[in-house]
Amino acid sequence: MGNEWKNKKVAILGFGIEGLSSLEFLRKQGASVRVLDRREKEDFDHKIIIQVEELGAQFVLGKNYLEDLTDYDVIVRSPGVRRLLPELLTAERCGVTVTSQTKLFFDYCPCPIIGVTGTKGKGTTSALIYAMLKEAGEDAYLGGNIGVPPLTLLDKLQSSSIVVLELSSFQLQDLTKSPHIGVMLMVTSEHLDYHASHDEYVDAKRNLLRFQTTEDFAIVNRDYPASNESDIETNGKVFYISRERETVNGCYTFGRQVVVRKNGNDDEIIKTSEIALPGKHNLENVCASVMAARLMGVNTRHIIKVLKTFTGLPHRLELVSEINGVTYYDDSYSTTPETAIAAIESFDQPKILILGGSSKGSDFSELGKVIRESDSIKAIIGIGDEWLSIKEQLENLTRVLIIEGAENMHTIVAAAVKIAQKGDVVLLSPACASFGMFKNYQDRGEQFKKEVLALV
Repeated sequence: MGNEWKNKKVAILGFGIEGLSSLEFLRKQGASVRVLDRREKEDFDHKIIIQVEELGAQFVLGKNYLEDLTDYDVIVRSPGVRRLLPELLTAERCGVTVTSQTKLFFDYCPCPIIGVTGTKGKGTTSALIYAMLKEAGEDAYLGGNIGVPPLTLLDKLQSSSIVVLELSSFQLQDLTKSPHIGVMLMVTSEHLDYHASHDEYVDAKRNLLRFQTTEDFAIVNRDYPASNESDIETNGKVFYISRERETVNGCYTFGRQVVVRKNGNDDEIIKTSEIALPGKHNLENVCASVMAARLMGVNTRHIIKVLKTFTGLPHRLELVSEINGVTYYDDSYSTTPETAIAAIESFDQPKILILGGSSKGSDFSELGKVIRESDSIKAIIGIGDEWLSIKEQLENLTRVLIIEGAENMHTIVAAAVKIAQKGDVVLLSPACASFGMFKNYQDRGEQFKKEVLALV
């Protein structure tokens, strides 16, 4: 790596899990670092303050944290900080280099990267690909948006290693390199509280493919227009995935089989009934992971073993328990209407839905249509500020019981228990962000699980 960072004046802008690992990396390279954040010192965990100070960094905190950005040589932007902030753009025009941990990792990573993005499904797909690689005996690592800062992996990597990165639009927005295998899952509407428009959001996602060469591979979901149309952005060889149609080169579900079609040859991988991961929408994630694993040379028997045993990540259509014949599913990671629709369509049984939360600028018209046309939704427990927007799409829907007024997870679950009968599914798939009633989607899901398990 040389001495390129030695004595450089560096600002880490926004300080979370990724920020601490960036600080450790930069100090190890000899940089002079300051941590910039809108929060005050008392808002941080005291242990974090001590760690930062022991690493020899200084804080610039509070409402004026964006002042004097032109004083630095490099600014390392954390994912939650908008790339197009006026203060950042001004610093860049004045000659300051603006980068991110993801960009730095792409610069220094010595081995192939498999990058996975999409509105939803990227965590599940990344974990599936990683599990298949590990099952095949590869020196594989999993990081990125899934909770492992990629720079923490660098010291472990060799040229023969493989890194699987879950990548959000925040991390992709200013990327100037693309992974060896780029997996573009479903792309719909999301994070319109962060991005200026849907077009900006989709454009950020497409950086996953935009800088690929003819030696690289793109795996593209054909079932969503914004994803399907992303194939024009890559110079890599494109493979398509679908759970709705056959594909020329790629992986799809046909009848009850997962099929890989490559160069005109079909290879039946596994029956869909043998896949442990619940939910029809997860067949898209299965197809994407199978295709990526095959491109990396993973044997079919290793792929099958993972698909028969992998049951999913926490808060992604996670089975919590079956109590008195009622099954409870935690899909708290569902923060968009599209993912709630996918969850609804995963079950034919009578359903009690828990919907609502805080705003992400979503359009609920399609979710409303799905609910109105479904004959298996018996009740909806509406929560949070966005419930009113969802409810507007359910006008004159009299056959579905609407329950309102629950102010915490205890009363939400109690309301569900009161009306649930044997054979019903209680489904927490809110279609909204969690803030207000809960800290984040993890907190929402953990509270749901705690209340359900207390019923046993």
